Amino acid sequence: MKKLQLVKDRSFYKAFFSIWSVLVLHNIITLGVNLLDNVMVSAYSEAAMAGVSAVNQVQFLFQQLMLGAGDAAVVLGSQYWGQKRTEPIKRIAVGALLLGAVLSLLFFTVSAVAPAAVVSLFTDDPAIHAAGVEYLKVMKYSFLVFALTNLLLSVLRSVETVRIGFWVSLSTLLVNGGLNYLLIEGHLGFPRLGVTGAAIATLSARVVELCVVVVYLLCMDKKLSWRIRDFFTWDRLLAKDYLKLVRSFLLTSLLFGGAVMLQTVILGHMEETGGGGSTIAANSIASTLYQMLKVAIVGASSAAAVLIGKAIGSGKMEDIKSYAQTLQLMFVGIGVCTSTTLFLLRAPIVGLYAAISPDLSAETAQMALDFLAVLCVTGFGTAYQMPVATGIIRGGGDARFVLINDLISIWGIVLPVSFLAAFVFKWPPVAVIACLNADQVFKCGAAGIKVNRYTWMKKLTRKEE
Repeated sequence: MKKLQLVKDRSFYKAFFSIWSVLVLHNIITLGVNLLDNVMVSAYSEAAMAGVSAVNQVQFLFQQLMLGAGDAAVVLGSQYWGQKRTEPIKRIAVGALLLGAVLSLLFFTVSAVAPAAVVSLFTDDPAIHAAGVEYLKVMKYSFLVFALTNLLLSVLRSVETVRIGFWVSLSTLLVNGGLNYLLIEGHLGFPRLGVTGAAIATLSARVVELCVVVVYLLCMDKKLSWRIRDFFTWDRLLAKDYLKLVRSFLLTSLLFGGAVMLQTVILGHMEETGGGGSTIAANSIASTLYQMLKVAIVGASSAAAVLIGKAIGSGKMEDIKSYAQTLQLMFVGIGVCTSTTLFLLRAPIVGLYAAISPDLSAETAQMALDFLAVLCVTGFGTAYQMPVATGIIRGGGDARFVLINDLISIWGIVLPVSFLAAFVFKWPPVAVIACLNADQVFKCGAAGIKVNRYTWMKKLTRKEE
C-alpha cells in the first residue's frame, strides 16, 4: 500500500481555510435568505410555499447554469492567477458576462411567454399552480441581475478574493428579510401581497447585490484594477478558450439542474402514492435545511478548484499529488461533520416550521423528517465525491469526467429507477427520495479512482505575447 503524501506546508492550509471559511459564511447567509423566504411564505399558506418552491426549480436550473459558467471562469482564471497575469482574467470575465446575458434572455423569454406552462411542469394542484405563476411573473426579471452578480463574484474568486461575497449575501439578507416582512403579510401599512411580495423582495435584493459587486470592482479591488472600459474590452482568443471550456460545465449543470427539476416533477405527481403538494412542501423543507449544511461541501469544492488551478498555472506540478491526497481526507472529515449536524438539527428545524406555519400538516412534517434521514446518509457521499469531482478533477482542467459521470449515473441510472419506483412500483415518497439521491453514494467510487490516477492535470493558459 502506497504511503499517503500529505501537505506539510502551513500556507496551503491557511489558503484553503481562508477561502473555505468565507465561502461557507457567504453561502450560509445566501441560503439563510432562502430559509427565511420559505418560513415567511409558509406562514402565509402552505400552497404559497409549495408554489414558490415549484418556481424555484426554474431558478435552480438557471443558477446551476450560472454556477457552471462561473466555475469555468474560476478554473481558467485561477491558472492565469498562478502566473500573476490579470489582464487575461478580465478578458475571460467579459466572455462569461456575455454568455450569462444570453442565457438570461432565454430564461426570461420562456418565463414571460408561457409562465403557466412552466409551473405546470411541477404541479397540477390548482392552488399551488396559481401561486407559482404569480411568483414567476416578478422573478423573471431577476435572471439577468443574478447572472451578472454571480459571474463577477466567480471572477473575483479566481484571484482568491472571496470576502466581498460575504458582504453581498449580508446585504441580501437584510434587504430581502425586511421587504418580506413588509410585503408578504402587509405590515406597517404596506399592502399584503403574499407571494408577489416575496418575489419583489427577492428581486430588490438581487439589484442591491449587483450594485455592491460593481462598486467593489471599480472602487476597492486592487488585484484586477478594474475600469469601466474593461467591461467592453473583447479578446477573441481568450473568449474562444473560455467558450471551449465552458461547454462541458454548462452541459453538466444542465444535466444536474434538469435532474433536480425532474425530482420535483416526480414528487409533485405522486398523488396516488401519497405525494403531490404535501410531498413538494416536505421536500422544500428538507432540501432547504440540507442546502444550509451542504455549504461546507460547496465551499470545499470552490476552495480546492482555486488552489489546484493556481498550482497548475504556476507550474507546481510536483505539489499537486500531495494536494489531492490531503484534500480527500479533509473532504471525508467535512462529510462526517455535516451528516452528524444534519441529523441533530432535523427535528428542531422541522418543529420550527410546524410552530410558525398553521397550515403545515403533521403528515408533511413527518415526511420532511423522513427525507432528512435519507439525506444524512447520502450527504456523506456528497461530501467526498462532489469536491473531488468538481473541485480537484474539474479544477485541474478535466471537465469531461464530471459530465460523463453525471450523464451515466443520474440520467442512465437514478432517474429511470426513480420513475419506476414512483409510478410503476408505487413506492412511498421516502423510498423514492432514497432512489433520487442514491448516486451521491455510488459516484464516490468513480471519483476516487479518477482522482488518484492524476490524469486530470491540464494546463489551459496561453503563453504571453
